Amino acid sequence: MKPIFITGIGTGVGKTVVAAIVAEALGADYWKPVQAGFAEGTDGMWVRSMTSDQTKVYPEAYKLAMAASPHIAARAEGINIHLSTIIEFFSVISANRKRFVIEGAGGLMVPLSEDKFMIDLIRALDARIILVSRNYLGSINHSLLTAAACAAHKLDVLGWIFNDQYLDYEGDIASWSGYSILASIPWAESIHKDFIAEQAQRIRPALNHLL
Repeated sequence: MKPIFITGIGTGVGKTVVAAIVAEALGADYWKPVQAGFAEGTDGMWVRSMTSDQTKVYPEAYKLAMAASPHIAARAEGINIHLSTIIEFFSVISANRKRFVIEGAGGLMVPLSEDKFMIDLIRALDARIILVSRNYLGSINHSLLTAAACAAHKLDVLGWIFNDQYLDYEGDIASWSGYSILASIPWAESIHKDFIAEQAQRIRPALNHLL
């Protein structure tokens, strides 16, 4: 069973919220291989607080203090991030054959090391991708560049999940990119456990149809 990898068009687009919703919808476990910055808690801790007991949250393969690109945060601690270490870690935690939702850091071209990027990790995991886009001025360009990279590398993309509200162009991004819309998460003043459960119930049929 291939893992589902949540990646976005950049940083701060709502990947963690989407990861929690998808994990809740599928009864999947959650893992963020590389966490860079945890002064206010890790993404895994947040997902644990927002999902039901059916979702197990696994510890990071690399947990780095600096809120920066992983390769910079790792360099600051004298650490080298190795894809082989991440893959070996995943082979152990996925031995139960349960479905996994994996959250990346930033976007596809975020560097993990001097010569490896997030896109290399996705390929090494043989993961299926959900693309997360937040609606803001400039997000069309960022979304289409991300989609173009996926197409160029022949990645297995399930579709888009959009966040926030800014004008009405989600359909344009889907059409131009060639990837369908899985869901559009409405803007919310605060995110809480009930909100995650409601959105998970709403997206579950579309996910089950694809998987």
